[in-house]
Order: sequence, then C-alpha cells, then structure tokens
Amino acid sequence: MSRSTSPLPSPDGGPEELTLLQTTLRSSLRQYPNFPSPGILFEDILPLFSSPSLHESLIRALEIHLLATLPPTLSPPFAGVDVVVGLEARGFLFGPTLALRIGAGFVPVRKAGKLPGACAKVRYVKEYGEDWFEMQSDAIKPGQRVVVVDDIIATGGSAAAAGELVKQLGGVLVEYIFLMELDFLHGRDKLDAPVYTLLNGQEKGGLGVGERS
Repeated sequence: MSRSTSPLPSPDGGPEELTLLQTTLRSSLRQYPNFPSPGILFEDILPLFSSPSLHESLIRALEIHLLATLPPTLSPPFAGVDVVVGLEARGFLFGPTLALRIGAGFVPVRKAGKLPGACAKVRYVKEYGEDWFEMQSDAIKPGQRVVVVDDIIATGGSAAAAGELVKQLGGVLVEYIFLMELDFLHGRDKLDAPVYTLLNGQEKGGLGVGERS
C-alpha cells in the first residue's frame, strides 16, 4: 500500500511561496505599543527564533530571494554569494544560518575592541554621537561577493559602515538585506548597493523591531 506525499518545494522557490512565507512571518511578530517610549510601536522579531518552524520559514524566505536575485553560476562571470556579513548583534541571529543554507561563509561586524587580531575599522555617526565598527582583516578575500544582513534599517549609518568595511577588504558588495525598514528615515539612500527588505516597513510613528542607526 503506497502513501501519498506532498511534493517538496522547488529549491529556488517562487513568488507564491515567498509571499506566503512573508505573510506568516509578518503575522508572527509581537507588538508592544508605547515601548520604549510613548507613541512608539515596537515590533519584536524574537518569536521568529523561538519557534523552529518560523525560524525555518525566515531562512527559507531569504533563501528564495537570494536564489532569485543572485543565483550562483558555474562559469565566469561567477555570481551568487560568497560571504554573508552580519551586524552586531541581531544580524548574528540569522546571518550564520542563512550563510550555511546558501553555502557561503559568515563574517561578523562588531563594535571596536571585541575582535582579536588585526582589524579593519570604520567610524559611523549615530543619533547621539559616534561609534566604530570592526572586521577582522583577513575575513573577506578580494573579489568575494558579499551580502550584508541586519534586522532593521533605520538611518542607515551602521549598515553603510559595514559596507565600507567590506570594500576596504576588497569584497564586492552585492546587496543589503533587512527584515524590517523604517521607511520615513530614508536610510537606504545612504547605501551604495541594492537594498531588500523582507517584511513591510513602518511609516512614521512606528519603530520597527528596535531603534538602530
């Protein structure tokens, strides 16, 4: 007696599957009105990681996007993604898993003084003052194709700094990927590579998944 089984999803997926995943993920965010201050709607992404099925859906959605946008090739000019760069700290939540899924390396960007050995360093401006990002000097090889990931883009300062580090090391920055975007801050205008936001951004008055430069 044979059992009927559902067909497995296509490796590269499609727009219908991606749309379904986006709807599921968006509805799973947890909202906190008036946090961390009155008038702010804080959207918490942590439920996406407390559930194995939601975590898988998140990685699958990003995988579908990357395979459609930056498909690997077997002959020159080589495409695809060689390295996923994650920003401290929420980029570490899904960056390594995404890199593993697409067969890429993962490289962290950290605040100054957190990484051992020789590091490239770049300054970026925050809402109140400035800060420094670092990346180990041998983490990216010249010519490697790099995607930068983080949970949210707000003003774009920290993402732009990560992109500058990639270029300092000779990497080819092919895309920025975010889960959420604060559209009214126009942070993507500071970035010099294509920008993809998986879930809908917020209009003025919301703060997405957390305050970020």
